[in-house]
Amino acid sequence: MDFNMKKLASDAGIFFTRAVQFTEEKFGQAEKTELDAHFENLLARADSTKNWTERILRQTEVLLQPNPSARVEEFLYEKLDRKVPSRVTNGELLAQYMAEAASELGPTTPYGTTLVKVSEAEKRLGAAERDFIHAASVSFLTPLRNFLEGDWKTISKERRLLQNRRLDLDACKARLKKAKAAEAKASAEQELRVAQTEFDRQAEVTRLLLEGISSTHVNHLRCLHEFVKSQTTYYAQCYRHMLDLQKQLGRFPGTFVGTPEPASPPLSSTSPTTAAATMPVVPAVASLAPPGEAALCLEEVAPSTSGTRKARVLYDYEAADSSELALLADELITVYSLPGMDPDWLIGERGNKKGKVPVTYLELLS
Repeated sequence: MDFNMKKLASDAGIFFTRAVQFTEEKFGQAEKTELDAHFENLLARADSTKNWTERILRQTEVLLQPNPSARVEEFLYEKLDRKVPSRVTNGELLAQYMAEAASELGPTTPYGTTLVKVSEAEKRLGAAERDFIHAASVSFLTPLRNFLEGDWKTISKERRLLQNRRLDLDACKARLKKAKAAEAKASAEQELRVAQTEFDRQAEVTRLLLEGISSTHVNHLRCLHEFVKSQTTYYAQCYRHMLDLQKQLGRFPGTFVGTPEPASPPLSSTSPTTAAATMPVVPAVASLAPPGEAALCLEEVAPSTSGTRKARVLYDYEAADSSELALLADELITVYSLPGMDPDWLIGERGNKKGKVPVTYLELLS
C-alpha cells in the first residue's frame, strides 16, 4: 500500500512538472527543444497520410453503401465481432419488384414479358454489385482500416511518449539553469543526462515508425490497384449484361424503339490507352440494319422477286426515322424482304407509303 502511494505521488509530480513546462512554453516563458527538419517532415507526412486515408476510407464506404443507416449497422456488427447479415442490393430489390409486377400484370403481355427480361438483367447487375462490394472491402477497405487501427495507433502512442520525454528534458534544462548550489547543479546535471538519453532513445523509436510510412504507401498503392481492378471488372460485367438486355429487347414484341441519340463528339485526346479503354456506344435497335440499307431510297426499291405477303400489325409502332414505316395495331400491310437485309426487318407498304418495319410487330398471313 505504501509503495503504491509513493508511486502515485511520483506520477502526480511528473504530471504536474510536465503540465507546468507545457504551459510555460505556450506563453513563451520557457525554452522548447525543437526536432530537426527531417523529423518534422516525417511527422507532417504521417499526419497527412492518416488524414487522407480516413477520408478515402469513409468516402469509399459511402460509394459501396450509400445508405448511412446500413453503414452504422455494419459498423456495430463489426465492433461486436459478429457476422454482418447478407443484404439485398438495390438492383436485386428492383429485379424482385419487376418480377412481381410482371406476374400480376400478365407475364405473357408485351409489358409483362419485357419486365421479366429487365428483372433478370437487374438481378445479374445486383449480383455483380455484391461481388464488387465484397472484393473492394477485402482488398481495399480492410488494409486501410488495419493501418488506422493498428500502425497509426502505435505511431500515436510513441509520439505521445516522445512528447512526454521532451517535456521532461526541457524541465530538467530549466532546473539546471535555476540551480545555484553546487550540489543542486550536480543533481540537475545527472537528471538532465538521464532525460536526454531517454529522449534520444524515444526519438529513434518514433523516427523508425514514421519512416515506415513509406512502406504503408507502397501497400496502399497495391491495394489501390486491386480496387481499380475490381471496379473495372464490375463495370465490364454491367456493360455486358446491359448490352445483352438491349439486344434481347430489340427482338422482343412490344419494345419501344426511340430515336437514336446523336453521336458523341470525338475525344480530344489521341492517347491509344484512352481510346482502347473507351467502351463503344450501343446503337439504337433501329440502326442495326446493314450499312447499305440506310442509304437506300425506299421509294425506288422494287418488291423482291420472291413475292410479297400480307401481314397484320400486332402492336402500334412509332417510326424512328424517315426510313421506317409507322404502324397501327390490327392494320393490314404488304411486306417483302430484300437480299442481304437484316432478318429482323422487312420492307412494308401501305398505299403509296413504304418503309422498314420490325418483324416482331407483325403476324405474317398466307
